[in-house]
Amino acid sequence: MSIVVKTLSEQAYEIIRDRILANDMLPSKPLRQDALSKGLGVSKIPLREALTRLEHDGLLISHPNRGFLVRPLTVAEAEDVFRLRILIEPDAAAEACKDADDEHRALVEATFRKFDGMGGGTATGVSVNRDFHLALTASPQRGVTQDILEKLHLLSERYVRKHLEPPHREVSALSEHQHIFDAWMARDAKMVKKLIKEHTKGVLDDLRQQLQA
Repeated sequence: MSIVVKTLSEQAYEIIRDRILANDMLPSKPLRQDALSKGLGVSKIPLREALTRLEHDGLLISHPNRGFLVRPLTVAEAEDVFRLRILIEPDAAAEACKDADDEHRALVEATFRKFDGMGGGTATGVSVNRDFHLALTASPQRGVTQDILEKLHLLSERYVRKHLEPPHREVSALSEHQHIFDAWMARDAKMVKKLIKEHTKGVLDDLRQQLQA
C-alpha cells in the first residue's frame, strides 16, 4: 500500500469541484476568492491553481473584471455534451463488452451493485452513475477514447443531477441501467449500443424541457 500525498492545490481542486458538481455553488456569480481561501485554509496561489484547473475542465469560466464564475447549465451545452456522448459512448461500450476480461467484468458488476439502495440524485449516486458508465467503456486499447469520455462525464454530472430531480426519474434510470448491465455482461454488443444510445438520448430529451422551463 502506498501513501498518496496531495498538494494543497489538488485538495482545493477536489473540494471545489465536488461542490460545483453538487450544484452547491451558484452559477454566473463571481466566486469570492478571499472567502474560499479562508474557508479552505489555503493561500491564494494554490487556490488560483485549483480554479484555473477547474476552468480547464469546463466547470468554471473567467472574466477579466469579474474573476471566476461557475458555468451555468444551458440547453446549448447539454446538447453539445450529450450529443458527443451519443457519438462515442455506445460504440465504446459495445466494443468493451466483447473484449472484457474477468477483472473488467468484476469491476463493472461491483460498480453496478453500488446502485442498490442508493438515491440516484444524491451526490454519491450521481458519482456512481458516472463510474458505472465509465466502467462500461474502459479499455487499455482505447485510452484516448476513455480520456475524452471522462471529460464528457465530468461535464455531464451537473446535468445528470438536474435530470434526476423529479422523484420518478431514479426508478426509471435504475431500470435502464439494469438492462444495459445485463446486455453488457451477456456480451451482446448490438444491444449494449442500442440501449446506451436510447438512454443518453432520453436524458437529453428530458433536459431540453427542464432547462427551457
